[in-house]
Amino acid sequence: MRHILRKCLILTAILVSFAAVGMSAATACPNCKFANETESNRPKAYMYSILFMIGMPATIFTGFGISFYRMTRKAELAALEEASLEDLPS
Repeated sequence: MRHILRKCLILTAILVSFAAVGMSAATACPNCKFANETESNRPKAYMYSILFMIGMPATIFTGFGISFYRMTRKAELAALEEASLEDLPS
């Protein structure tokens, strides 16, 4: 019973925090907006920085995925090799 109550409490806290974030409106800095409109290279650099930040989680998760795949594949091959060595007569 205590375990279920703890899960409900955690879920409620998460939902309340998401609801609180969704209620506030995000506003941009007027100075940043003006600077991006007046300079020619800054909007392009700003766009590239956003694209870089968006692409970074995908790059990190892909790297972790590939490394986990390689580790499991290596473990499977080691297990198959060990099983084949046990099957050989002594």
